Amino acid sequence: MSEIETFRQKARAWLESVAPAFGKDALKGLSEAEHLAAGRAYQAAKFAAGFAGIHWDPELGGQGLTPLHKVVFEQEEMGFGMPIAYFGVSLGISVPVVLRFAQDRAWARERAIAALRGDEIWCQLFSEPSGGSDLAGLRTKVETEGNGWKLNGQKLWTTFAQHSDYGVIIARNDPKALKHKGLTFFWLDMKAPGVEVRPIKLAAAGHDHVNEVFFDDVRLDDGQRLSPVGGGFATAMATLMIERYSASDPAGFGPTTATFVDLAKSSEINGRPAIADGRIRSAIARSHAMRAGLEAITTRAMRMMAAGMEPGPEGALNKLVSVRSRQKLSELAIDLMGQLGLAWDPLASSKDDWVASWLAAPTGRIAGGADEMLLNTIAEKILGLPQDHRPDKGVPFDQIPA
Repeated sequence: MSEIETFRQKARAWLESVAPAFGKDALKGLSEAEHLAAGRAYQAAKFAAGFAGIHWDPELGGQGLTPLHKVVFEQEEMGFGMPIAYFGVSLGISVPVVLRFAQDRAWARERAIAALRGDEIWCQLFSEPSGGSDLAGLRTKVETEGNGWKLNGQKLWTTFAQHSDYGVIIARNDPKALKHKGLTFFWLDMKAPGVEVRPIKLAAAGHDHVNEVFFDDVRLDDGQRLSPVGGGFATAMATLMIERYSASDPAGFGPTTATFVDLAKSSEINGRPAIADGRIRSAIARSHAMRAGLEAITTRAMRMMAAGMEPGPEGALNKLVSVRSRQKLSELAIDLMGQLGLAWDPLASSKDDWVASWLAAPTGRIAGGADEMLLNTIAEKILGLPQDHRPDKGVPFDQIPA
């Protein structure tokens, strides 16, 4: 048996042992505060068992294994419905960027270990009301003040900002520079004076995991800067590259294909099991093939990172295809459920409830870059097609019409 398969069996055995305390059945009916507490307890247990930070350096609290080990563990974890959502941005995006670019390495190590234990949560402050998925169009400004900086502006759709201790943020330091220049990247204390978080309740699913965040003369030390002055866009691109792979899920963060197979076995079409219907079997085959392809892309990227290489723009395919696949499969599942498909449980998880998954899928097609932005990335960076006409190209930012 290979080392990877041995690790897979070890991971599965541990997950089965803690599922009664932290699995989806144990989480039903919990309030938000109780659910978060369960998430922190699960993350602490995962850290103690050696399954947190699997491919991180042991000096940073990790296990020093390969990215492929991480993929294997997450494949096994996926089916248990563990309360991991609170830590996805922290461990998949924000903390890795801080570890890569922070000036104070000892401080970064402390934050990494605290995040791995579930003691601290991070958010990513990118999107703004006026920019949408156009990261370079941001208007939150940061100005020099003494030996530090002063931050003013607003961010939008910030995941779990209401629970976050820290965040990473990009702001405009020079409005007279070109659109993609004059941007600087920082880490931010979410409890600092002048930071205000306002949760947003989503109309479709009723969740409030996203937020508006306002900044009123927030003081930043220059030691919080994670990029060269004016060079923040490159750091943001490195962040998005990490996000495309570290925060990916072939199921689009919805129910698995196996969950749909179970539904098809228990449902009927014209008096026969739905699983026997050719159209349903075709949908299952398409879903399996598509998600297996996405797993292969992620596995290849993880092998590249293990070899010291940078993964390519193929990560854009992960989010684009996975969430679209989830939306179509969820819609088909609701059709199979008939009248039961009209029921809505506001506390249900989109990982194992088809109605919750379908309602939240449009949000997933916007978060982390809208479909249209990902299609541009695929067209230009993967297929080599010419870039769209951009009237703001080569124009100082303060001369672009607002």
